[in-house]
Parts: sequence; C-alpha cells; structure tokens
Amino acid sequence: MNPCSCVPAWIRRLPEVRWAAAALLLFLAALPVHLLGGPVWLWGPLYALTYVCGGWDSGWEGLKALRARTLDVDLLMVVAALGAAAIGQVLDGALLIVIFAASGALEAVATARTADSVRGLLDLAPATATRLGPDGTPGTTEETVPVADLAVGDTVLVRPGERLPADGLVCEGASDVDQATITGEPLPAAKEPGDEVFAGTLNGTGALRVRVTRDASSSLVARIVRMVEEASETKAPTQLFIEKVEQRYSVGMVAATVLLFAVPLLLGATLDEALPRAMTFMIVASPCAVVLATMPPLLSAMANAGRHGVLVKSAVVMERLGRPDAVALDKTGTLTEGTPRVTDVVPLPGAELDEDGLLALAAGAERPSEHPLGRAVVDAARRRGLAVPDAEDFGSAPGTGVRATVGGRRIAAGSPARLLREQAGQGTARASLEAEKLERRGRTAVLVTRDGEPVGVLGLADRLRADAARTVAELAALTGRPPVLLTGDNPRAAAPLAREAGIADVRAGLLPQDKVAAVREMTGAGHEVLLVGDGVNDAPALAAAHTGVAMGGVGADLALETADAVVVRDELAAVPRAMALSRRARRLVTQNLVIAGAFIVALVAWDVLGHLPLPLGVAGHEGSTVLVGLNGLRLLRERAWGEGPGAEPEVPSSPLPPPAQRAPDEAEARDGADARDGAEVEAEDDAVARNVRR
Repeated sequence: MNPCSCVPAWIRRLPEVRWAAAALLLFLAALPVHLLGGPVWLWGPLYALTYVCGGWDSGWEGLKALRARTLDVDLLMVVAALGAAAIGQVLDGALLIVIFAASGALEAVATARTADSVRGLLDLAPATATRLGPDGTPGTTEETVPVADLAVGDTVLVRPGERLPADGLVCEGASDVDQATITGEPLPAAKEPGDEVFAGTLNGTGALRVRVTRDASSSLVARIVRMVEEASETKAPTQLFIEKVEQRYSVGMVAATVLLFAVPLLLGATLDEALPRAMTFMIVASPCAVVLATMPPLLSAMANAGRHGVLVKSAVVMERLGRPDAVALDKTGTLTEGTPRVTDVVPLPGAELDEDGLLALAAGAERPSEHPLGRAVVDAARRRGLAVPDAEDFGSAPGTGVRATVGGRRIAAGSPARLLREQAGQGTARASLEAEKLERRGRTAVLVTRDGEPVGVLGLADRLRADAARTVAELAALTGRPPVLLTGDNPRAAAPLAREAGIADVRAGLLPQDKVAAVREMTGAGHEVLLVGDGVNDAPALAAAHTGVAMGGVGADLALETADAVVVRDELAAVPRAMALSRRARRLVTQNLVIAGAFIVALVAWDVLGHLPLPLGVAGHEGSTVLVGLNGLRLLRERAWGEGPGAEPEVPSSPLPPPAQRAPDEAEARDGADARDGAEVEAEDDAVARNVRR
C-alpha cells in the first residue's frame, strides 16, 4: 500500500507541504549524526539540503518582495539562518528554516481546506432540474435542464426524495421538506402552495411544483458561500497589522546589522573584527527564542485539548480562543442533541387508555413511517419495553400524518390542526386544548385518533444536552455575560429550551444571513464573539465570528471546515474548558515573551556596547530558547485541562440557574414537564403538568 494514498490528494498537490516535509525529514536525519559527533561530510550535506528545501520558497518570495520595495520577514529568517551557518551555527539556522517552512505549509493547508469546503457546499444543490412547460403542468413539455439555465418564473417539478434545484415558492402539491442544512430545524417542515422553499433542501414523500424566484447565482446556498468567503476576508486587517510589525522589525534588524558591520570598519576596525560581531548580533537578535516562546504553550494546549476531544486548527486559533467576551450558541445539535424525543403522553378522558396503551397504539401506526417524528414515537415505546403492534393498510400524507389499521382499529397520528378538521366528536375540543398547551410549551404535538375519535396527544421536542445548563453558566462566568441563543427554529420551540438552559436572550427564526447580522451586531457593539454551531446554516456566522467552534458529532462538513475549532466528541462542556486552557496558554506566552525579550535585549546590548564572545552569545540565545520551550510544555500535563482560568473556580458562581435535573428517558416520556425546574415553568405549564399526571 502506498503510504501517500492515506494523504488527501489536494494536500499532496500543495508544494508548501511537500517542501516542508522534505526539510523536516532531512533535518531529523542530520540532527542525531551532528549531535553524536559524526563526520561533517555526512551531516553537512543533509543540513545544506534542509536549507534549500525549507528556505528556497521563502527566499524567492522575499526577493520578489524586495523588487516591490518591501522587506519580507521570511527573507530575514533565511538571511539569519545563512548568517548562522556562516559563523558555524548550522544547527540553529536549520531549526529556524524548518520552523518557518512548517508554518507556511500549515497556512497553505488551511487555505486549501476552506476553499475545498466552500466548493463542496455548492454540491448541495442538484446539477439538473425538471422544468415544466409555460403552463406549469407536467407532460410532453417536461424537460431536464442544467440548474444554471433556470430563470426566475420557471416552474420545476421536484419528485419525492429529490433535492430542490432552486429557491422558489410552492405552486402545487404538499410535502415535508428537510431544511436542516439551511435553517437548522431538526424536523422536516410541511410545505403547501405559497410556502417558500430553498435550493439544496431535501424533499420528502410528496411531489412539488415550484416556481423559481431566484436564479442559481442568487440562491440561498450561493449566498451562504459568498458570506463565508466575505466573512473570512474580514479577518484581513489583523493580518495587515502583523505584516506592518514584521516590516518594521525586519528593516530595523537589517539596518542595525549593517551599521554594526560598517561603522567599526569606518572607524578602523578590521574585517575579522567587524564581521563576527555583526554575525553575532544577527544570531542573538534573531527571533528564534521569540518564535519558540509563543509556540510551545500554544502547541501544548492544542495537544491537551486534542486529547480531550477538541480539535483546534492552529496555534493562532488556540491563542484567541480565550479572548471572546460574548458567546452565541446555536440550538439544534449544539445546545440540544439534535433528535426529537417523546416528552409528553396525554391520554384523553373517556379513551380508556393509559399512557403505555396510547404510546403503543401510536407506535404501531408509526412503525412503517420514515418520518423523524414517527421514528421518535416508536423509539419511545421500545425504551419503555412496550410491544409495538403490527400495522396494516399503512398510508401517509405529507404535512398531515399517518393512517394504519392496528389491532383491527383504524388509527391516525399526525397534525392536530389537520386531523381535527375531520372530527366533530366530544373529544375534539379537549384534544385541541391539550395540543395547544403542548405547543405553547415548545412541543411538537401529535394527535392520535382511533376510528375517527381523538384518544390522546403526544408531545415531542428536541432534548437539551445533559451538560447544557452547566456549560451556559461556565461560559457566562468566563465572559462576564450570559450567552445568546441564535436559532432558525421557531420561538415557541426555542424559548422553553433556552429557559431551561439559563439563557435569557433568545433570537429565533433566523436564516443564515440573520445569524451573520446578529454576530456583526454584537461585534459592532465592541465584543469579541465566540459562536458555537453545527450546521451549514451556521457556517457564515462561524466565519463572521472572531472564533467559531463546531460540534463534530452531528456537524455539517462546511461548518467543520469553516470553524476554527471542532468539538470532536460532541461534548458541549468542552467549550469553556478549551477557553480556559487558551487563557492559561496566553499567560504562558506572555511570560515567555518577557523572558525571550529580556535575553535578546541583554545579549544585544552586550554585543553592541561591549564584546560578547560568540560561544557565550550562542549559549545565551539557545539557553533562552530551551527555557521558554520547557516553560511552555507545562500545559501538556493532564491536570491543565481541568485547572480552569487562573484563580477562577472550575464551577463558577453565577446568577444563572443551576443545571436542570434531567429525568431518564422513560420518565421524560411519562411527563416532560417534570424534567424542568418548577420555578421556571409558567403557571399554564404547571396546569398542563397536572393535567398530564391525571
């Protein structure tokens, strides 16, 4: 097996990666031979090849920058490395070359991954569409055309199981459309004539005729791509600031080296006296110690976070992960588990059914269904250990529900509003009241009828993560303000979950561009924003935020690529711990920079004002490098993950409510209201809870 086959092809195509890998391998081959006192003819050529492989690209780019009258810091590093080699410090120069080559390779990989993920988003929308004739009816005028050829006003046919080719309005048909990639809603949305649909979403079991309202370049998916690209570019001013600092440092160091070489010559010094002093200055003033002062704490923190399931994509991200003073959370798949669960089972008076009987009856009717709600009902019955009866004559209607014969009785389960239109019995008013109460509490209500008579109502909801409330409290303590909830779900579903988690600021019904606007509003108010999300709809906001964190368990590919960090194990509690670890790393970076800066200033002053022997200069330079490196490695310790930010307690005191005590799944199915803190439930919710217990 070719070992290169394990590496993605687009990585192998990057020249920066190939050259950096070659330089590293050559350096590792030369290092032991050199340290063990091997012959120079053996390790010398290996070091020389390290310089060539790792430094030629930076040197060439630096020379091109010189033609544009700018001095690139990478060229300065190459010159410093060559200067070190010129006075016998070949190892120092080679190490510097390897560090900068690896840095350039990582930057190239990150850029390529982002571009690749953005291109992959466009694959959500199909390449072709079925366009109907001018009258919008299928038949002889039906034709398959590229999506790019669709124009505003065209009518397309979307069959069951197909992805929608364009944004538009439903003009005929009914179906359930999975819009999770766009809105983040966990459940398919019922679509009828007049409803808006989006390109790239997945049609359910019904056929739809859709009138196109936007061309392919203006679709919501295409706009998401542009927003990701534009938001990523907003980080450029920081990069420009860094480049300005590099320019000034580079110019100053080169000027000082030239002066230190030329002035003594003009004053009568010999070449043998002036050149070693200038080269010594270049060695002791080189930023090797500064580079290592920054990297070991950050890389150690990255490794520690990785051991605990948090993938931080770069040292730069690790450094800024602890900076945000405001946190925004997505709901579905982030604050919640992302799958619907049965939370309420409400038999109606006179139905002669208890909770188990009602749940088993509904599960029997839903058993053949592929709808997420149907699967949740069947799963709830099985978790209770109930026998799910077989169904006959099964049928489903998009947006309405299912019908089947169970035990010789005709059972229907589905939308209360639609099923109750067909009923006029005594239980209709009670069923409508119970369904309305559940919906006011953020539940999705499912009405169950038997032979045309309502017999009960089920409540389903996306379940809050067990550690959500605790995590919200920790994030509030770290940043000084409670997190904000940004969700595409409706306010009724979002508010109860936010209340249970301890979040007061809830912004619901948001499309991707609305989430970006919310993040930019917070940024405009002077906050550094950390966003935690998981879906394609979160990708633009993840890019717009100062720091984006994606939940890796259910996260969409684009969200994982756009985010700066990924919680691989899908544990929300890892987010505040990673932030605290970042803050400790930043403090160690500050300590190391002070140490490195003090050594550089002292050695440079000694060399300029006195006579610094070359061996002593090298010892001081390398000693400071080792010192700051060892200091940074402290974050590799296991306990560093749980130490928290400095003196702040691991479980911070907060005015937010404590984590809600969650009941087992069986208890949740028996009474969803019992799983919430009674002090947080509104008066009408208490009435519903008492009603369910009866």
